[in-house]
Amino acid sequence: MDVSVQYLSFYVIQTEGPEAQGGKRYKHYQTLDAEDYEDSEIRQFLEGEFARICRRKADRNPATEAAPTKIGRFVTEPGYGLDSNPNYNQFERLRLAETAGQFQAEGEVLAEMYTATSSVRGGALILASAKLPQYLNEPLLFILKCDFEPKIARISDERNLISQVEMAISARNMKSIQYPHMPEPGILEPWEIKVHQASHARYFEDFLKFVEYGKTKPEIVGEQVMGLVRRFMEEKWRSSEEEERQQEEEKFEIWAASDKRELQETWTHEQVVEATRQLADRQPDLEFQVKVDGISVRGAMADYGSKIHIARSGDRYVLLIEGTSLHFGKMVSPIELLQPAGLEEVVRYLLSRAEADNDNVPWD
Repeated sequence: MDVSVQYLSFYVIQTEGPEAQGGKRYKHYQTLDAEDYEDSEIRQFLEGEFARICRRKADRNPATEAAPTKIGRFVTEPGYGLDSNPNYNQFERLRLAETAGQFQAEGEVLAEMYTATSSVRGGALILASAKLPQYLNEPLLFILKCDFEPKIARISDERNLISQVEMAISARNMKSIQYPHMPEPGILEPWEIKVHQASHARYFEDFLKFVEYGKTKPEIVGEQVMGLVRRFMEEKWRSSEEEERQQEEEKFEIWAASDKRELQETWTHEQVVEATRQLADRQPDLEFQVKVDGISVRGAMADYGSKIHIARSGDRYVLLIEGTSLHFGKMVSPIELLQPAGLEEVVRYLLSRAEADNDNVPWD
């Protein structure tokens, strides 16, 4: 992927030391135009980074809140356009700057805002507008943050051998913002930005006050499940039993919000099959995860009722998984040498163990 940098501004953020003077300060080092950038050392430092950022995949609805790469969307009031969003306007002014001086002036405003972010760390802040001639002729805006690397040393001379580098930065774990988001090569989504933060610190999310992020997949599924639960309760309860219904709804809401949830034993097998089918129709890649006394099982939501079955044997739960093949991990185990017993034989064993309430009853 060819990248043509139009303008680039380099800032250093100091959060400690004499230059910071007890606070947080930024210093503008240089703003380069396209010609200056081609001959600069920063070009070698950033070699391949812009293309890597563009290629990095992200979901509008990530699997977890801690996903390193997210899609953000500019927030607007109903009936208002993108130009009512302050973050969008600032990004547009930077992206469409026509001179190096204009790019630097707009960049200073952004650097000031970013430096004021709570808990921001020292490092290099790099702002760049660049085109992708292979796909489109309008520039993209890139905001890059490289933290200072601690305990970096370099060989100095024969007498001292090693000297400390005062300000060392690395492209490793670089944080980045790409605007606009390019979901497909050559297709830009002006409402969206792509944010990459490969750390627990969410400086960019603090910095962009008028950008929101999509709900995670677990959050969406949780809301959909609660919708099914409410529909179920509407059919179960009558208006004269509103108090009982409200109590049950509160119980289910507490259950849905819990980190550790146990089997509720409320719905029939047929109701669960229908509910999982509705969820899987909306999101075919939904996963099903459960632990049985510490043994983790993971599969597709759509497989419940066809390949994954849950049963009870006495006071124990039994999880049945069926398929046409078994594949084991890297470590060889004697289990791989098993000649499996018939299902009926295993069921008889489970039933006899439940009746005797004894874990040591031998198989018949």
